[in-house]
Amino acid sequence: MEKRLFRLVVLVLMAVLLAVPSFTFAQEKKSAPKPPSKVELQLALRNLWQGHIFWVRNVVLMTKLGDKEAAKVAEEQVVQNAKDIANSITPFYGKEAADKLFSLLAGHYGAVKDYMNAVFTGNKDAKTAASDKMKKNVDEIATFLSSANPKNWPKDALMAALMAHMGFHMAQIDEINAKSFSGEAKTWEGMKNQVNQIADVLAGGISKQFGSKAK
Repeated sequence: MEKRLFRLVVLVLMAVLLAVPSFTFAQEKKSAPKPPSKVELQLALRNLWQGHIFWVRNVVLMTKLGDKEAAKVAEEQVVQNAKDIANSITPFYGKEAADKLFSLLAGHYGAVKDYMNAVFTGNKDAKTAASDKMKKNVDEIATFLSSANPKNWPKDALMAALMAHMGFHMAQIDEINAKSFSGEAKTWEGMKNQVNQIADVLAGGISKQFGSKAK
């Protein structure tokens, strides 16, 4: 369902956006048809970001349970989802920008996985290193996105949202490791709401930058 929705939205975006800025985000004046509404973007991006946390959670849970095959399948879905999120900006910013975002999202997942492995093995030094890696990656993603749309995606706001997102990943891993499943259930609810907020910020910024008149 997620992949079908993603492909449909991308086809719609590609059809209505005939001119997109380059990866350098140069201020070249081009005329373009009105992009999809903010609501359409919100729904598509919410679906993709919820897919991200769903499959990462599956990796964590299956790894903890020792089901290597299930963990492998879940990780494949994490990677595909990251590609889908990255490709969702292609109609607006181009393929090179999408490739860069995918690289950053891969770094995001890599940091989460490092933290998971450190927690599950009880390696405090590795846990600290993973936390530092997370913070560096958050800065890189926020810097990249803000450079694309500085007016609507200020770096400080993106940093705060992405740090909160990483905090949820860390809390979830800690709770699954401790078998605190009632606590993890509460974390999951907060995590879903928070990624919806990230998706809404991204959708709103794109709509404003590209002149959508969506209410």
